[in-house]
Amino acid sequence: MELRQLQYFVKVARKQHVTQAAEELHVAQSAVSRQIHQLEEELGLQLFAQKGRNLQLTPVGKLFLSRVEELLTGLEKAVGEIKEFLDPELGEICLGFPHSLGISLVPSVVADFRKDHPNVKFRLKMGTFSSLIRDVVRGDVDMAFISPFPENNDHVTGEIVLTEELYAILPSNHVLADYQSIRLEQLKDDSFVLFNENYSLRTIVWDACRKAGFSPIIGFEGEETDTIRGLVAAGMGVSLLPEMALTEISPLMPVKVKVTEPHVTRTIGLIRKSGQKLPIVAEMFQQFLFDYFHLR
Repeated sequence: MELRQLQYFVKVARKQHVTQAAEELHVAQSAVSRQIHQLEEELGLQLFAQKGRNLQLTPVGKLFLSRVEELLTGLEKAVGEIKEFLDPELGEICLGFPHSLGISLVPSVVADFRKDHPNVKFRLKMGTFSSLIRDVVRGDVDMAFISPFPENNDHVTGEIVLTEELYAILPSNHVLADYQSIRLEQLKDDSFVLFNENYSLRTIVWDACRKAGFSPIIGFEGEETDTIRGLVAAGMGVSLLPEMALTEISPLMPVKVKVTEPHVTRTIGLIRKSGQKLPIVAEMFQQFLFDYFHLR
């Protein structure tokens, strides 16, 4: 069994088509077909079944795919670790983060780190609260910024790096738009523009409203900070957003008003997989972040 056979198998399994797999691999279709056939002969089983013009994994093929992907991921990681051991400055950092931190925080820390480490590469992946934890546990990313910080999760560990205030955002013609500060209960009759249920900011806003004595009326839901901000600016409702999500200037900007009762905040944490040592270059970046946020 050869490494090339496994790589071809994974590519065909993902594309479900030999021709398309061959095109991406930049080899002849006959070469891909031959390697798959030899692999099936060596294993003594059928990995694919024909379904129209496409190939579909057999049940045992699906099992084999999951194991081969783990093997290839481990091999890729081992090669990367060896390169980083020889020269960490040529390594790659895989960093996860929620969308709201991609506006200013992540670009700022990456740019500052690369001032002293210009050859270090970054692979960035955005996600929701649950997907970021999953990515860290699976090893898809070395570490991740996350909000709120998961206090009781045995699979990840980390530190709170920042606590950020949330502000009410209102259309410019809202009756409270000229106020310096408001109580959240003053918005109880307004329609809210919220993130959908996959996003932790929705839970934070919802809990704050309940603490203020009401359940928010949901008028619109979105998946990106820009969408929430734009809809509010266009008069579609009100919302709460962290200050970091309000730094970017765009044609449609809502009014930002401080909320005094209750005081609404979110924690931002940096997490990594429990019990697992970070690659050398990722450890360098983690220490940089601790210094950046004055944690140690």
